Amino acid sequence: MTPQQMLQRLRDGRVQTLHCRFMDFPGRWQQVSFAVATLRVDDLQRGFGFDGSLLQGWRDINEGDMVLVPDPATLRPCFPRQPSSAAGLPDGEAVSAAAMSVVCDIKDPVTRKTYSRDPRSIARRAEAVLTASGLADTAYFAPELEFFVFDRVRFDQRPHTAYYELDTAEGSWTRGRRSDIMPGGLQMQPGQGMFPLPPQDTLLGLREQIVRHLGEVDIPVRCHHHEVAPAGQCEIDLAHLRLLEAADALTQTRQIVRETAAANDKVVTFMPKPMHGCNGSGLHVHFSLFKDGSPLFAGRLYAGLSREALHAVGGLMRHGPALLAFTNPTVNSFKRLRPGFEAPTRLSYASRNRDAAIRIPVYHPAPDRRRLELRFPDPLANPYLAYAAITLAAVDGIRNAIDPGEPMDLVAPPRADSGVDPESQARGGRTCDADEHRLPNSLDGALAALERDHAFLTADGVFPDDVIQAWIRNKRQQELEILQERIHPMEYCLYFDQ
Repeated sequence: MTPQQMLQRLRDGRVQTLHCRFMDFPGRWQQVSFAVATLRVDDLQRGFGFDGSLLQGWRDINEGDMVLVPDPATLRPCFPRQPSSAAGLPDGEAVSAAAMSVVCDIKDPVTRKTYSRDPRSIARRAEAVLTASGLADTAYFAPELEFFVFDRVRFDQRPHTAYYELDTAEGSWTRGRRSDIMPGGLQMQPGQGMFPLPPQDTLLGLREQIVRHLGEVDIPVRCHHHEVAPAGQCEIDLAHLRLLEAADALTQTRQIVRETAAANDKVVTFMPKPMHGCNGSGLHVHFSLFKDGSPLFAGRLYAGLSREALHAVGGLMRHGPALLAFTNPTVNSFKRLRPGFEAPTRLSYASRNRDAAIRIPVYHPAPDRRRLELRFPDPLANPYLAYAAITLAAVDGIRNAIDPGEPMDLVAPPRADSGVDPESQARGGRTCDADEHRLPNSLDGALAALERDHAFLTADGVFPDDVIQAWIRNKRQQELEILQERIHPMEYCLYFDQ
């Protein structure tokens, strides 16, 4: 779609407002809205000026002018849709939407070059470098998006008090409470939230609304279900798309999830670990490479993988600690990566073993379904940066034939009376209780790893050096230092009466 066609579509659909959306540096979607009646083709071609100096991690005030350039291919209706009457049309008359949204790229108004810290431009450069490498030409990503849905949320942080309070009718703590949503006594037990039916699953209708909205904006969904935490945890799995499309789709999905929940008087959080003592929310990412339309990861080696796939695993494992700075980008992220909650704590790979950081699904033998599942990312990752970094780590592994070592198919060494076939054990390689290859256990550790290991990101110019340095500096100043100087309520429990 050209800018001319885009403007014609807006006018033919009697759209009143165009919401221009873009991803900021930390990973939040931002928006500037324009009246369609005032738009010209030149606006859509050259873009709209805006002040980038107030966005975290971007320009200084003396060079704050920046330009939003719409990508016509991303033009979509907005949700929740407004009725015909709200758009000024007679009842029953067709209407695409009173408002539509478009994803924008960020450019410098003077040089007209793409802004180096625009996350979407980094994803574009990663796709270009992948093609130029000659190793592959397409990276596919399919995320499993997990999130919590609550009925009410309260929290605050002040000099004299700090608290948070979450509530959902599904919570086991509401078992003795009368509720219009769920009768008392039907709440799920801890750890038993996976795949329940109504009435235990009170969010089936909400998820079906979300999936319907996603379908209307051409975001393909593979499946959805309740997740294991018995307190409003859900999962929506998106079908595989190319790198940039996949990042766009995940960003739009998070927004549609939030808006649909709000329209139903619910509130959603993508925090990896909003509650103590139950499973957190991950963003398991299914990743594969293709060349000339053929799958690069299918072969006859371990778990049906090719040699290129195993080398890609080697690259992901070698650069795994640095990757976490983008795939698990918050202090809260590392509260999820703890033993006992199906979240990896070691850089290991295996088929079927869900304790591994990289799992090779073996559900289907078709070559085009052979893929890697990265189980360490979480929903607060900026998908443009995370997907780009994952692709570059895999390319580095293939380019340099990095050996991933032996797989770790067993969680712990089997006892003598366990019935495990010793021959099978030998084929499975090492066990996952080894101390080697541990993932960083804090955001500070991941940032330190990125400081040491980022040549694979900067070598081809995908991540400029200033992006790496700005990311590290921003995370330390805007998150680590702020949290380190705040007093946690648990400190009172531990120390107040000593």
